[in-house]
Amino acid sequence: MMFVPGNNPAMMQDAFIYGPDSIMLDLEDSVTMAEKDAARLLVHNALKTIDYGDTEMVVRINPLNTPYGKKDIEAVVKAGVHVIRMPKTETAEEVIEVEREIEKVEKELGCVGRTLIMAAIESTLGVVNAYAIATASKRMMGIALGAEDYCANLKTQRSPEGTELLMARQTIVVAARAAGIDALDTVYSNLNDMETFRREVELIKQLGFDGKSIINPRQIEVVNEVFTPKQKDIDKALTIIAAIKEAEKKGSGVIAVNGKMVDRPVVIRAERTIHMAIASGILKEEEVL
Repeated sequence: MMFVPGNNPAMMQDAFIYGPDSIMLDLEDSVTMAEKDAARLLVHNALKTIDYGDTEMVVRINPLNTPYGKKDIEAVVKAGVHVIRMPKTETAEEVIEVEREIEKVEKELGCVGRTLIMAAIESTLGVVNAYAIATASKRMMGIALGAEDYCANLKTQRSPEGTELLMARQTIVVAARAAGIDALDTVYSNLNDMETFRREVELIKQLGFDGKSIINPRQIEVVNEVFTPKQKDIDKALTIIAAIKEAEKKGSGVIAVNGKMVDRPVVIRAERTIHMAIASGILKEEEVL
């Protein structure tokens, strides 16, 4: 998910050419108070007029307890945004309030249920309430970690190894999995240290995250390389899926590959590998059918 400032028309126009899976147009932290209204109009027009293709379009709104939040929701829902990203989410009640505002606009448009929600968790209270936030709305498609505000709230600072973020990351992944939604990791802002960035991406993949927030197109390739399954893993997964289908044909509940029994966790991992391979574009869905 690539962050793009909502007050930068040139970046909004060109963002999709780099091939991110998701583009998040930002109306919050990257926009000064003096530019909030102008940025909202720019983002609305960008969503209405630019062909972003299959890219998921997300807008980070300002909180509802500011003069801008409700106006942001109205503008981007009317423009057809896919996902609204809530900043600094701490309670389930905040999610419900945002959902109400979304539904008001959707009722006017006759498209109730179209707009999804993602919640950014950026404080210790948000981490404590992660599962409640993740399950607060049927619209909730994912929760994300916002590390800088979280570290400030924790009274510490980010380190290259990310020790201070480990508990928050694990809590967010567990909450997302329990809720059946996605988990997205925080940004890494030092563009001059791609080695540490790669290690961080490898770590969050191992922890179970579905993806990473980024601030620069240069980071896309690294994230894709880390999350794209290796060919040997794809081949193994295809073999397992083929064995499942063969067992189903025979009416057998027993699945074996190369003489070894295959249990449910192995099947789940194989299915995940296939899903990621298809999403990465290195495997076609029809090759699995």
